[in-house]
Amino acid sequence: MKRPFGQNFLFDKNILRKIAAAGNVSDKDIVVEIGPGLGTLTAIIAEKAKKVIAIEFDKKLIAPLEKNVSHFSNIEIVNRDALKFPYETIKGTFMVIANIPYNITTPLIFRLLEYRTKLQSMTLLMQREVAKRIVASPGTKDYGVLSLSLQLRTKPELKFTVSKKVFSPPPKVDSSVVHFDILQKPPYNIRDEKLFLDIVKTAFSQRRKTLVNSLKKFDGIQDLLQVADIDPKLRPGMLSMEDYARLSKALGGLVRQ
Repeated sequence: MKRPFGQNFLFDKNILRKIAAAGNVSDKDIVVEIGPGLGTLTAIIAEKAKKVIAIEFDKKLIAPLEKNVSHFSNIEIVNRDALKFPYETIKGTFMVIANIPYNITTPLIFRLLEYRTKLQSMTLLMQREVAKRIVASPGTKDYGVLSLSLQLRTKPELKFTVSKKVFSPPPKVDSSVVHFDILQKPPYNIRDEKLFLDIVKTAFSQRRKTLVNSLKKFDGIQDLLQVADIDPKLRPGMLSMEDYARLSKALGGLVRQ
């Protein structure tokens, strides 16, 4: 059976236990599980957590899900779209554990990060190619806007890979589990996140060009790169977050003058 959002079921309890363990759940934690399906992972989480809020979009799965976890008193099942759920209504802080449908992975992550003052961590099973982009380092082909956007707000760690063969039905690609610790403030004292991300997105929109050309929309970019101690002949993928932070600081100083 395939889910409305393209999610595939995972029933291997050893892998599901590894996912729960990667989330580091304790009996003090409120855990939001997105896409619980038939509740196999939900039950494993509920054994450790103070409370589980299981958000399931598919109405047809609500009855079997309720039946499968009926012996737990700490599970709240909600039939809603996770992209529209009002996370601000959760009392206190919470963590998220989820087997995310591939086609909503990125928007869901950014939606959750809107609540990062309440969000402790995310442990997400996702398409391996997306996971590689999220944790990528400068100088690699997977490094780009997604890497920098999420590493600005989180500390992501790729925990392990899950073969497509253990899903029902099997997807076309393997998956990976990524654990995100949430950063309450950006690294490197980035004062203007909007400007930082504008620079990053502009640079990578023409990633094969040199920085002085890919960032030419910014007036005086040659001088700004020099102020930031960055070689203008480098390509966007060679710069670290710290490099982009220095450049945004140099450009920010110019903007505020």
